Amino acid sequence: MLFGVAVLIAIYLSWRLRTVLELVYVSALFAVVLMPVVESIMKLRIGRWHPSRAIAIAILVFSGISALTVFFTFALPPVIHDLRDFVDSLPARGPQIMNRLQASPLARHIGLPDLTQRLESGAAASASYLLTSLPGWASRIFDILTTIILTVYFMLEGEFAYHWFLSLFAAPTRRRLNKTLLAAKLRMSRWLLGQVMLMLCLGSCSIAIFSILHLRYSILLGVIMGLLNIIPVAGAVVGVLLAGTVAALDSWSKMAGVFIFYAIYFQVENAYLTPRIMRSSVNLAGLAVIIALLCGTTLAGVVGALVAVPTAALVAVLMDEYMVVHPWD
Repeated sequence: MLFGVAVLIAIYLSWRLRTVLELVYVSALFAVVLMPVVESIMKLRIGRWHPSRAIAIAILVFSGISALTVFFTFALPPVIHDLRDFVDSLPARGPQIMNRLQASPLARHIGLPDLTQRLESGAAASASYLLTSLPGWASRIFDILTTIILTVYFMLEGEFAYHWFLSLFAAPTRRRLNKTLLAAKLRMSRWLLGQVMLMLCLGSCSIAIFSILHLRYSILLGVIMGLLNIIPVAGAVVGVLLAGTVAALDSWSKMAGVFIFYAIYFQVENAYLTPRIMRSSVNLAGLAVIIALLCGTTLAGVVGALVAVPTAALVAVLMDEYMVVHPWD
């Protein structure tokens, strides 16, 4: 009876703390994925000196921040300059914009007055949404910072927590579980390599297409598209809308070219690249990858989609060890 009550209390607390447990799980997962990079840095030697784990983690974090800082330092000034010019010239360009809207098929279909009224109401609704969603965005930023801090702590002290977890089991069970989890760690770590390959594919193709279309900020937009590709579904939507908006400032044909390219690319990526790259790196079937992404998105949205594939690798290893009966057993 006491055990049953304890289980019910544990389930209740898990439900109440589900947001915190989600952050802890995502942080632990990223710590496992990034540990091979940290271990590679620890193997570097300068004479007799080699970096400790804390220094290796600091080098990894500093390298990531420095790379982003250098890139945006050179990439953002032209964008800010063009935005200022656009805002300054907006009063003079207003009639031109209205003429272009009037010539569009949408304006001829619904009428320009209705279109203007809808644009004004849409702008008011957007402004109201931004004001009401500020607390939610602040909470998301806090969650991201918390995840980064927890990931660093897991990389620093996760080994002690791991051995404490194993100590809860008897010696024979402990050895088998340790072997299984180490195999899962290897497969989960390879997910990062597969994800980097997908990001490089999207970034390179985007830069090439943007250059052919003579789109402004082609390199910046291509790099952003590649970085956002680490977030399944939501990252692609944000990137496509951003690139489409920049293209629409030049011409409708460029915007159409951007949308056509991504409509084709994401079909190829979802049907061919993602299943095969993830199968070669994480050793998961293409169907399993797609199902994992669908389940992760349904259960936890963007965060669930982000960790769906490495979680599927973990589940696959556990099922293969504890649920599948091998002929040689």
